[in-house]
Amino acid sequence: MISRYGTPEMAALWSDLSRLEAWWRVELAAVDAWASLGVAPPEDARALRAAADLAPLDEVFAARVLELERETRHDVAAFVRALEERYGRPARWVHYGLTSTDVVDSALNLLFTRAIAIIERDVTALAGACERLALRFKDTPCIGRTHGVHAEPMSFGLKFLNFRAAFTRDLERLAAARENLSVIMLSGSVGAFAHGDPRLEELAGAALGLRPDPITNQTVARDRHAQALGALAILGGNLERVATELRHLQRSEVREVMEDFSDAQTGSSSMPHKKNPISSENISGLARLLRSNSLAALENIALWHERDISHSSVERVIIPDSTTLASYATRRLTGVLNHLRVNEARMRENLDSLGGLVYSQRALNALIDAGMGRQEAYALVQRHALKVWEEGGQLQDRLAADPANPLNAQALAAAF
Repeated sequence: MISRYGTPEMAALWSDLSRLEAWWRVELAAVDAWASLGVAPPEDARALRAAADLAPLDEVFAARVLELERETRHDVAAFVRALEERYGRPARWVHYGLTSTDVVDSALNLLFTRAIAIIERDVTALAGACERLALRFKDTPCIGRTHGVHAEPMSFGLKFLNFRAAFTRDLERLAAARENLSVIMLSGSVGAFAHGDPRLEELAGAALGLRPDPITNQTVARDRHAQALGALAILGGNLERVATELRHLQRSEVREVMEDFSDAQTGSSSMPHKKNPISSENISGLARLLRSNSLAALENIALWHERDISHSSVERVIIPDSTTLASYATRRLTGVLNHLRVNEARMRENLDSLGGLVYSQRALNALIDAGMGRQEAYALVQRHALKVWEEGGQLQDRLAADPANPLNAQALAAAF
């Protein structure tokens, strides 16, 4: 992910050193588990832990792994060799009975679940911003629109209550995805435990906060990851839903809200008057990437036989990128909402701009209440409403002048 759309937490989480540290956590947990099962000498496991505490992985180690990878053309083999160089004889138990995917997939799940937890905190903050706006503007009338056309009056706060509900559902989806990813796999080549012990997963998983994946081949099934990428894509859709609404409401013809604009900010390189909804447009664009990446995750589900690595190159891009983009876009939208400028006077102007057309259903219901048939009442209101569309004036006045209208002045006024 380019730094422009990064966050400090995600940059640290998806760094090369963080990836190697996650691999190391899995390998150490496996060595401790082998010692508990009586396979590895406990003194070797203790010595390895002590050495790891004294000389934790660092950038020098990461550089050595890259150097060895150029030679071996295998990242995990280079990693294991670098560990043996660094920690000596006790490291002979590193990777015992395991295959590369055991380490890579289990470590990926550790990192992915941490990334989702960060995003959950971001979405919680965004839902809070929506709730504050919903409460602040619950009694603020605005025009509701359907098909982009004025429909009926509504509470401006209701918009944000709807957004909050959507983000609450996002939190439920993210929690389910995180739970589904919280698995460890240490079943060895082709997933057959030929050189291992199923108890290894239980012991190492308990130390890492993961549960054994019940049934695997040589990979953790990629439907788990597709579920998570799908949840992030849906989150992106909900972020775009809010951003699109704000973009429409900021149009010059509407001007009901506006993104914050600082004194030193420049809206256009050529037009000094411009104030553009750049953050909302940015969020709409990033949502497209989240959707695209979820498609790639779906295509990763089908692998050859017990294992291939066609998914690996894809995931090195889409998982760090999608989690980073989701966090960034969520935080950016939270900032927009926390500093949103709301023009209540303009809302009132827009509400009254169509000569009372937005009260047509109230007039329809009043006519029905007065004894008119529904079709007759609908035709009466629609006839005059279309005249207001074309010629202007007030719907209330046109209805009042129609001899077919059974409502007295007071009853008709109440409808408006």
